Amino acid sequence: MTTILPDAAPTNWVDRYAPPPLRPWLKLGRFDRPAGIWLLMLPGWMGVAMACAMQGKAPDLWLFLLIFLGAALMRAAGCAYNDIVDRDIDAKVARTAMRPLASGQISVKQAWAFIVGCSLVGLVILLSMNLWAIGLGVASLGLVAAYPFMKRITWWPQAWLGLTFNWGMLLGFAAVAGGLSWGPVLVYAGLVFWTLGYDTIYAIQDIEDDALVGVKSSTRRLGANLRKGVLAFYVLCFLLVMAGAWVGGMGPLFLPPAALLAVHLSRQAAKVDADDGVGALALFKSNSIAGLLLVIAFAAGAWKPIGGF
Repeated sequence: MTTILPDAAPTNWVDRYAPPPLRPWLKLGRFDRPAGIWLLMLPGWMGVAMACAMQGKAPDLWLFLLIFLGAALMRAAGCAYNDIVDRDIDAKVARTAMRPLASGQISVKQAWAFIVGCSLVGLVILLSMNLWAIGLGVASLGLVAAYPFMKRITWWPQAWLGLTFNWGMLLGFAAVAGGLSWGPVLVYAGLVFWTLGYDTIYAIQDIEDDALVGVKSSTRRLGANLRKGVLAFYVLCFLLVMAGAWVGGMGPLFLPPAALLAVHLSRQAAKVDADDGVGALALFKSNSIAGLLLVIAFAAGAWKPIGGF
């Protein structure tokens, strides 16, 4: 039997320190669960670091800050939108039953106001970037809007999440380079498989409830092949990221952090256990380290003594 976990650790900062009236709002935006902010932000940082490396310079720290703020706000808006769509399902799932919308702490109208507020501030941040980045930011809204419905129509909603969560790779690159090329597109494709892997692991926590309420997931679809599936996703991720780095002309210092990434992802795949919800959550959270390794790799790739590896 899979261990049922709470939606956030009982020691999270919101429950410990935030004033009680603010807690439902912070939980609506998942600020009590910051791993999602990291996983949305880090692809954007990768894009900035890769584009800067291709120009032979260090990452733009101002863009890093803007992407961090934008990721935190848009992840909050996206989670609130997801909760509006899924409020009836969330009420039937042990891990999500106490979310603010599912439990009635916040109304649907209030949640929409929260989304509008976060989105307007996010728009101000986006408008400070170039036209390519603005266009890509607007285009991402279609992916965000469709995501909550994917679990109802396909066994692979995690793949759609990958398309959505890693869009920042393209946006971050374009914000520096003023356009796109094959290098960042290949890396983006690799990151889609990265998310497909880590969110398949994450969905282990809900596998029993998902079956009861009829929600589809890659975790349920893979069944007994779960560990092999996650390993295959991570192998494809690594190969595509390496291909993108090669096309982008990254220097040889890209390779040591990339090697650590390969070890990290392979260890994750080896530890996957469909009956261990606690372990699944820990493996999922460790992907912040995986993403940070790639940011470091692209930043280090700026050093090119012989024009690339």
